[in-house]
Amino acid sequence: NDAERIPRRACVRVMMLHRGRVGAARTGVRLLSAEVSKRFPVLRTSDTAQDLIRNPLFNKGTAFKMSERDRLGLRGLLPPKVLSMDTQLENEMANIRKLTDPLMKNLAIQELQDRNETLFHRMLIDNIIELAPIVYTPTVGKVCQHFGDNFRRGRGMYFSSKDKGEMSAMTYNWAAKDIQIVVVTDGSRILGLGDLGANGMGIPIGKLALYCACGGIAPHRVLPVMLDLGTDNLDLLNHPHYLGVQHKRLQGSDYFELLDEFMNAIQQRWPKALIQFEDFSSDKAADILALYRHDYLCFNDDVQGTGAAVLAGILGSLRQRGKGPEGLLEERIVMCGAGSAGMGILKQLLDAMEVHGVSREKAAESLFLMDHTGCVGQSKEGDELTKSEVALSKTHLDGTKLPALIDAVKPTMLIGCTGKGGLFTEEVVSKMALHVERPAIFALSNPTANSECTAEEAYVWSKGACIYASGSPMAEVMLDGKRLIPSQCNNMYIFPGVGLGASLAGSKRVTDRMFIKAAEAVSDSLTPEDIAEGRVFPQLQTIRDVSMSVAIAVYQCAIDEEVATIYPKERESIVENVTRRFYDPTYVPLVARGD
Repeated sequence: NDAERIPRRACVRVMMLHRGRVGAARTGVRLLSAEVSKRFPVLRTSDTAQDLIRNPLFNKGTAFKMSERDRLGLRGLLPPKVLSMDTQLENEMANIRKLTDPLMKNLAIQELQDRNETLFHRMLIDNIIELAPIVYTPTVGKVCQHFGDNFRRGRGMYFSSKDKGEMSAMTYNWAAKDIQIVVVTDGSRILGLGDLGANGMGIPIGKLALYCACGGIAPHRVLPVMLDLGTDNLDLLNHPHYLGVQHKRLQGSDYFELLDEFMNAIQQRWPKALIQFEDFSSDKAADILALYRHDYLCFNDDVQGTGAAVLAGILGSLRQRGKGPEGLLEERIVMCGAGSAGMGILKQLLDAMEVHGVSREKAAESLFLMDHTGCVGQSKEGDELTKSEVALSKTHLDGTKLPALIDAVKPTMLIGCTGKGGLFTEEVVSKMALHVERPAIFALSNPTANSECTAEEAYVWSKGACIYASGSPMAEVMLDGKRLIPSQCNNMYIFPGVGLGASLAGSKRVTDRMFIKAAEAVSDSLTPEDIAEGRVFPQLQTIRDVSMSVAIAVYQCAIDEEVATIYPKERESIVENVTRRFYDPTYVPLVARGD
């Protein structure tokens, strides 16, 4: 297929890693493998002339060579000078850097994506540290809040309550026949911003940009989706320019009937597609996952992806202390936040401890859950299983507030997914450092204003002793002449590789063990240099290497658990298979279909 004929730069570090020959310094140099360099692939397109220039999947803009311009009817439709991709990239980045408002930068990047997807993804890869916060958190929150105001061009599909009975037919309005990844939201819980309705479409669009750039999925194989079943946001219900359906959010059977129709429509049209649920409200996220996970290839990124990302960070913090994954069994962890993310993290921790030979009951004894009332020491009717498991045997702590709980259990790790900015006060952080030599403090709420504490606060209040990670990127801190580098606990280390590995394996479903293997692969990607700098996640510029390692681990897990339906070619390893099929945005010669 077209995506697999695109030349790929050799993923040198990953190949060396899996062959036991880890190299020295990382490099951003783009290299072609010897095998690829001997081939001269082409892409065939049905578009020519002005239609080709308007097609962002094939358009190269001023980089079309004169020979291409002649055979594709482009001569005279572009300025005469031919620019290289590198020159185009320099120009695009120079224009973006002139802007000071992150939202304006995002809009400029969107404009590039709408006219030249190859250049867009190349730019994102080559400038991932600078652009990831613009394309996704924290800027994506503002993008969603102003989505209707800044809407210029449709991207993805919208299924709404007005489309009952029509969803299967609607899928054929999307021309692509081979979709690998669908990211869908209903807009009911966008980051820490609440119900943004149809404006939440910015989330699937941003996630899929990362899937392509970081996870090696070709852009014509992804589909962002808004499932618009109403909103309870009064401002949007009365706003004249709001683009979604303006009625109260559907509930109960009315909601799930349309969700079921949507799921069936996607599976019927693209039976091999993986569906990723994103930013569904906490009261529905777990139920939706439980309803579909065994019959569809799907997962919930807020529940499972966040859980795996935090597990990866915890494994990284153990490495900071000189421990391996088995050290997890010795930790005492306080989880602040009983929403879908918090429950997903706790479940992931229980699963990981169980894998290492501890019963779930024993594992739950070292986990402590905080909600708005204090420590959860009693389970209630209707509580999900994970919450009940963690609450068991903690009756004596029920309702205990955070500072007192820290004194009582002396936790080694403190995790926040509350959306409550400033929850981790100086008293809380200093108590953590008083009881533990190197406490791990993960303030994961997004956007930055909702973070439980900043990196600077955590380092200052712990006198530089803590291991810190945040949900949004935080600046380095200088304390007493020492450079302290916070890590960003970002799901982008997990979901692109999980999606890629599961889809390449043709997995029947996404299993719990896949997320444990994904977390371990992320932690294993930490280098000695990362450890020396205090990081618990690999440096972001290595994200494609990390995603490939995660995909390889997930693919192998699918085979081991006997849920894979697609296997590597004869005499081809999983590493070689994933590397061969990993999308790399470069310009390839185009010819008209039929030539």
